[in-house]
Amino acid sequence: MTPAPDFSRKQAQAGQLVRLVPAGREHATVLHPLLADAEVSRLTGTVHSSTGPAHPGSEGDGPAADPGSQVPWSVDELAEIYERWSRAEDRIVWVIEEIATGRVVGESVLNDLDGGNLSCGFRIWISGSRDRGLGSEAVDMTLRHAFEDQGLHRVSLEVYAFNPRARHVYEKAGFSLEGTLREALLFDGTWVDAHVMGILAEEWRSRTRDRPGGIPTDPPPAGP
Repeated sequence: MTPAPDFSRKQAQAGQLVRLVPAGREHATVLHPLLADAEVSRLTGTVHSSTGPAHPGSEGDGPAADPGSQVPWSVDELAEIYERWSRAEDRIVWVIEEIATGRVVGESVLNDLDGGNLSCGFRIWISGSRDRGLGSEAVDMTLRHAFEDQGLHRVSLEVYAFNPRARHVYEKAGFSLEGTLREALLFDGTWVDAHVMGILAEEWRSRTRDRPGGIPTDPPPAGP
């Protein structure tokens, strides 16, 4: 019998390009300016305008002290949020570290665990490190943990229609389009659709069986 998923187990993982490290309050200082990236704010739906302030999302605690900030939380508020998430039993939040430089470049999250149906949600963002394969590997590593380590049956996500780059990454990882939430986000006065995508455990296993060696679980050897 497959053990029940346990999101209180938050494990670090290492691939060839990135390392996933369980997020804690100590990461708030470095993540806060990354979240202020205008492109990150737009693509994640954190802002309603390319010029206006951010709005607190459903996972936030309140507005930032600076009403003009592109981040809807202060550093101290963000630290409290990550502290709470580090103990949460319905989500796992990792910071994404680039192995070559040691820099934190983003965040990968499994959330909204439904243990009875062996399913959860997924979201990811990366700031300033696009087109280098970091996001693709982080997606693969997160799915590996969901299906192999946690024994989940299904992982789903939402991606806005103005983010075809992310949709391509998800499709490459094996996600399929399942539907569209019409006019789900108001941005710069225009309604934007959100596409719902999902992947099942057997679909993921079928894809990984075709990969020689699968996904590495250990970091590459150190150079000379």
